Amino acid sequence: MSNCGCTPPSQEPKDVQRRSFLKGLSGALLGFLTLNLTWPFVSYLIPLAGNGGEGEFFKVSNFPAIPTGVPSKMTFEKLDVDTFLRQTKVFDLWVIKHSPTEATVYSPLCPHLNCRYTWEAKQFNCPCHGSLFDEKGNVTGGPSPRPLDTLPYKIEGGELYVKWKVYKAGLHEKVEA
Repeated sequence: MSNCGCTPPSQEPKDVQRRSFLKGLSGALLGFLTLNLTWPFVSYLIPLAGNGGEGEFFKVSNFPAIPTGVPSKMTFEKLDVDTFLRQTKVFDLWVIKHSPTEATVYSPLCPHLNCRYTWEAKQFNCPCHGSLFDEKGNVTGGPSPRPLDTLPYKIEGGELYVKWKVYKAGLHEKVEA
């Protein structure tokens, strides 16, 4: 028998086994923490499906029930996903239903400074600087540089679907923001 001072593997002290276990546990915890800390960055780089991406139409509830020929303020919901945060945002818009298959959909933002306007006395009225618009969205008074912005829409099965867009304020032409 050689006298090398080595201990056979079957007779290793328990301290060495405990040290190996703690190294493995530390490595697993470090890997888990690294994954959790880098996931927000990775998810930012990779767009998730269903995030209300470009070209997505959103259902506007209760379209069949609104009266024909009268501007109606309506809403739709959009699921906003940002890494681990998921929240539902509610958007409003103005709809004039011409028939069950035809409508005009206006952005709720005034083209002058993106203030929210209302329907009063048979005209759209922006309270910020006094811009006025007729039922067709044309400017009838105030500083607005262009008519009300319309939004793309489609009607399928009697339901209204709208594509949400925001346009730059204060310009004479309609430019997407």
